[in-house]
Amino acid sequence: MKNRALLGGFITLLLLFVSVNGEDPYIFFTWNVTYGDIYPLGVKQQGILINGQFPGPQIDTVTNNNLIINVFNSLDEPFLLSWNGIQQRRNSWQDGVYGTNCPIPPGRNFTYMLQVKDQIGSYFYFPSLALHKAAGGFGGIKILSRPRIPVPFDPPAGDYTILAGDWFKANHTDLKAILDSGHDLSFPDGILINGRGAYGNTFTVDQGKTYRFRISNVGLTTSFNFRIQGHMMKVVEVEGSHTLQNTYSSLDVHLGQSYSVLVTADQPPQDYYIVVSSRFTNPVLTSNAILHYSNSARGVSGPPPGGPTIQIDWSLNQARSIRWNLTASGPRPNPQGSYHYGMIPISRTIRLANSAPVINNKQRYAVNSVSYIPADTPLKVADFYNIQGIFTVGSIPDNPTGGGGYLQTSVMGADFRTYVEVVFENSEDTVQSWHIDGYSMFVVGMDGGQWTTASRQNYNLRDTVARCTVQVYPKSWTAVYMALDNVGMWNVRSENWARQYLGQQFYLRVYSPANSWRDEYPIPRNALLCGRASGRRTRPF
Repeated sequence: MKNRALLGGFITLLLLFVSVNGEDPYIFFTWNVTYGDIYPLGVKQQGILINGQFPGPQIDTVTNNNLIINVFNSLDEPFLLSWNGIQQRRNSWQDGVYGTNCPIPPGRNFTYMLQVKDQIGSYFYFPSLALHKAAGGFGGIKILSRPRIPVPFDPPAGDYTILAGDWFKANHTDLKAILDSGHDLSFPDGILINGRGAYGNTFTVDQGKTYRFRISNVGLTTSFNFRIQGHMMKVVEVEGSHTLQNTYSSLDVHLGQSYSVLVTADQPPQDYYIVVSSRFTNPVLTSNAILHYSNSARGVSGPPPGGPTIQIDWSLNQARSIRWNLTASGPRPNPQGSYHYGMIPISRTIRLANSAPVINNKQRYAVNSVSYIPADTPLKVADFYNIQGIFTVGSIPDNPTGGGGYLQTSVMGADFRTYVEVVFENSEDTVQSWHIDGYSMFVVGMDGGQWTTASRQNYNLRDTVARCTVQVYPKSWTAVYMALDNVGMWNVRSENWARQYLGQQFYLRVYSPANSWRDEYPIPRNALLCGRASGRRTRPF
């Protein structure tokens, strides 16, 4: 009788789980990852293709949909995909970085099972191991609102994705060898727009209609400025947050960031330049695409419009002008501004300073003097099986040390449901870009000079935007607020991929002692196990 009662209880729970989640559709993808010849800058390279495509297929989905993505690795080396900005609620198992997942071995497959829980907006996916990102393997992610959730603008006549970024002519294996030898990468060779060089893309519009452009910086090392000749852009969404609808003639997009803009085809019928140019670099890299009016009587005319180059104040002021739309709905019908982020007491301040130490006669990059080195077993897997000697919680300090750099598998501990302030401090001469997996963060302040507690007096505690990737200007700081409401092992990294590869990252272990499925999903049945977890079992059901 006792066994029957237990079985009956389990069936009831299972039915309850199915009924709760039954309204959220499942979308299935099968992707084959292969090498292929690409010529993005006119030079033959070994690219990473998904189903023969470069960039890879776009994911079009709706809030709360479940995505089942079966990835076959047909490369000759291990492979992982990560999902830039997808929060993986209670499910860092699906994050697709080496700290949480064992790589997919050559000739094997792995099925990601993730839900775009309570999210809308524009994101992208990318290969997270080694320098695979320098060979392709990335693609756009578009999450639409549910049909009954109001959106603060009329439906556009079209929706275009632009994946732009700097590019190197060298193969990713050669770039990796340069970094492994202790040197930094050289200056990029060009800028790609949707996998092609200058004039490789045309976007067709009808005169008088309005279009949405989702712009992501998928590059390796460089911020860029985006502009369209003769047209203004209205920013409406940033990485899942609806924004005040300010208009701009050009827009800075830093590494790893995504924006949505509305563009109205309100000019005389002809073709116009779309321009992407590098920021804070000398020389300036530029690439062009074409905005083509369907009733165009002529091609592009005149020189492409110029944009900002090294002006930091211009970019800083623009960044401060990106604000939250307090009255708009997010993924749910309640207004975004109903979450009063500025009124929640801070329980902890974490200061993170980037640096570029030379360690063992090799160029490395660090956070609070710690240059991250991968362990032989993914940290999340080791944590689940309580495998000792892989990492130590607290192996990176909360504050800059001011000392020299050292190597460590760095993990910072944090408590579930705390509310923290994170200050990114940049004493270097280059712009930095930081991303935190599993979260959105409120960008409450950024300024030049050294951050102090007095800097809080100028924080925006009313309508700053929430996003997953934030820039830190040279000799400057950026402060964010975060509600640590997502249990898991989360990657905190530089979006400059050379810096990330050479140690400018760590993991944030957000921990709940409850050990409950309500707080975190258990290890997936299909989880790949490697390193010191090889041969173990996942779970029976």
